[in-house]
Amino acid sequence: MATSLSTTLSTNNLCSNNITNPTSTHLLPGLSPNRTLRLSTIPKHLRYTTSFSLRQTLVMTSAISGSPAVDTSVVSEDTANVLDTVKVFDLNGNAIPISDLWKDRKAIVAFARHFGCVFCRKRADYLATKKDIMDASGVALVVIGPGSIDQARAFIEQTKFKGEVYADPTHSSYEALQFVSGVSTTFTPKAGLKIIQLYMEGYRQDWKLSFEKDIVTRGGWQQGGIIVAGPGKTNISYVHKDKEAGDDPDINDILKACCS
Repeated sequence: MATSLSTTLSTNNLCSNNITNPTSTHLLPGLSPNRTLRLSTIPKHLRYTTSFSLRQTLVMTSAISGSPAVDTSVVSEDTANVLDTVKVFDLNGNAIPISDLWKDRKAIVAFARHFGCVFCRKRADYLATKKDIMDASGVALVVIGPGSIDQARAFIEQTKFKGEVYADPTHSSYEALQFVSGVSTTFTPKAGLKIIQLYMEGYRQDWKLSFEKDIVTRGGWQQGGIIVAGPGKTNISYVHKDKEAGDDPDINDILKACCS
């Protein structure tokens, strides 16, 4: 059985750039429903504590393991209610309740770090390689970025992304889903190596977008994630929250959640 695992990060040494929204959801196999597990390690620059109970944490089963689901959604009712108040903007500037994106259909929704991010351009391609499978299953592919409508337009023009793109200039969806943000989630050894790899593959950061005011104001430290949601406003069957920049989940897990 696959389950959700809540992870909390707290820094000792970062003062003005503390990590915010620290909850992260992962998948762990083979855990008894009556067990409570607590693991902790303490790296040099931060303390990392993991704790969960299957009676306190929503179970992520239907999309990942194929087992009967304990809950139809892997997010709390409070989170679903907050999301229902969040609005994003399409490329024409129309405000749309974010939950309308999956109210009447199933959708894979990828949340970008920002529209100039090299990792997010790779993620868009990474997901689009399986768009034929998504299309055959009636699943929409959506990218949301924490930025302006003009930035969203620039992103789709530059990447030729075949899915839908929306802007969230207030970061409201990121806050509702508690995606992590912080310096130590952005500058990691793994992220640095991945940037080199992506540049070798031909991907490029759009530095003009990356240094626009709304991105710089927030430091550019926002991380994103991926959800599979719908049909139904509160039906979110898969959540991946990036632990660091470039933290792509296994594409097969996403396809199991959306298209199996």
